[in-house]
Amino acid sequence: MTRAAVIGTGHYVPDRVVTNDELTRWMNTSDEWITQRSGIRERRWVETDADGKVTETGAEMGAKAARAAMDQAQVAPEEIDLVIYATLNPDCFFPGNGVFIEDLLGLKTAGAMDIRNQCSGFVYGLAAADGFIRAGTARTVLLIGGEIQSTALNLSTQGREMAVLFGDGAGAVVVQATDDTDRGVLASVLHSQGRFAKDLWLEAPTALVRERINQDLIDQGRHYPTMDGKLVFKHATRRFCEAIGAVLEKGGHTIDEVDLLVPHQANQRITEAVGARVGLPPEKVFSNIAKYGNTTAATIPIALSEAAAAGRLESGDLVVTVAFGSGFTWGANLIRW
Repeated sequence: MTRAAVIGTGHYVPDRVVTNDELTRWMNTSDEWITQRSGIRERRWVETDADGKVTETGAEMGAKAARAAMDQAQVAPEEIDLVIYATLNPDCFFPGNGVFIEDLLGLKTAGAMDIRNQCSGFVYGLAAADGFIRAGTARTVLLIGGEIQSTALNLSTQGREMAVLFGDGAGAVVVQATDDTDRGVLASVLHSQGRFAKDLWLEAPTALVRERINQDLIDQGRHYPTMDGKLVFKHATRRFCEAIGAVLEKGGHTIDEVDLLVPHQANQRITEAVGARVGLPPEKVFSNIAKYGNTTAATIPIALSEAAAAGRLESGDLVVTVAFGSGFTWGANLIRW
């Protein structure tokens, strides 16, 4: 049976470090307030010029992460059959960032697609990569999660509950077909519940009004992301645990066999609650939210890259990736590293 194995990881974050103290310039907050509620101490933001335009695009960040993953995997551009780019913030309304990656990396007309599942994007993307490989449609897939969040935030006291959480960055993995039955993606589970879509969303720009946006939408702040924080926290904690249990059952394993849980980095309190509920000690739950904040679709691949570099992922390890986010969508992957 052909399996889809992760053979390389990489990540990239902008140089600019934005601490909690720096956020106090724009809003009524404090390092203590942010840290207690989220576990975040700093995040990375892209630089902007005098006109407010970013100095590097999301696709450019994704390409840097992808090059690192390809170098580690020793995969040449012409070997990539398909690019899957997971993001909630593409560089433009259309086309998706995947085609910009194809051009930046010189991938020789490789297929390209974007996945818009927000915080769950990487989990959905890995399930898709696994499916393409198992079906024989692709042999080598480049999967990227990347975000520029900083340019969409309401940097005021009114918008602080969202603004303090998010950062910019990109992570990537190379996924390749293998006949090694002791390695690869063992199982995935994917879910959604659309009746909660407007409890964590960005309303505008929107195709539902002429010219996509108007002054009324801007004046009302509807071009900023909004979230019912308490509701999201409650559902995230529950769905994380459910997805972990479901993917382990589907893959024929138990929580005691898991070597590392790599959750979406939404909130340190969620991460700790989930680890405790499923019965994993802290050393088996990866967390880097203190350094980067929530980079949505990029959190898991950045975490995988850092975990691999730190020696916390070794050949044969049983790894669970799990995410929950806007939609609501959630899911998990079970991987033999």
